[in-house]
Amino acid sequence: MKGKNSSFVMKLITRFSLAILIVGINVIFYVFAYNEISKLAEKSYDISYRVFGEEPMTTGKGRDVKVTILKGESTMNIASKLEDAKIIPDKYSFYLKLKLNEYEIMPGTFVLNTSMNYNEILEIISSYSQSVDKEQSVEEVEAQI
Repeated sequence: MKGKNSSFVMKLITRFSLAILIVGINVIFYVFAYNEISKLAEKSYDISYRVFGEEPMTTGKGRDVKVTILKGESTMNIASKLEDAKIIPDKYSFYLKLKLNEYEIMPGTFVLNTSMNYNEILEIISSYSQSVDKEQSVEEVEAQI
């Protein structure tokens, strides 16, 4: 009888340990999933806020920056230039805003300010009359290098 009792206790301990292990793995999985979903939600909110909001890079007077857009330059490259010049906070949200509103970017050199929001920037770079220099193509610039 002692062997049967001992075997029953061992099975009970094994099942209990397995149940605790399964619960622990589930807790870890759900904490990880919650964390990743929270990050995704936060990133989605930030992009949406930038695309549909009116938030400038800086508040107050800001600083003027000259940006040259070449004829034939890709939209993502233009967005990267603006992000590198600290005119916009995120090139992806700017690219999305540009595509949603179907602006046509003009080549030339434009004076932009860090206190401008996306709409103000897009109004300037989509108007050839706002350019301060003549337009150049990507090929012309590469030939000069």
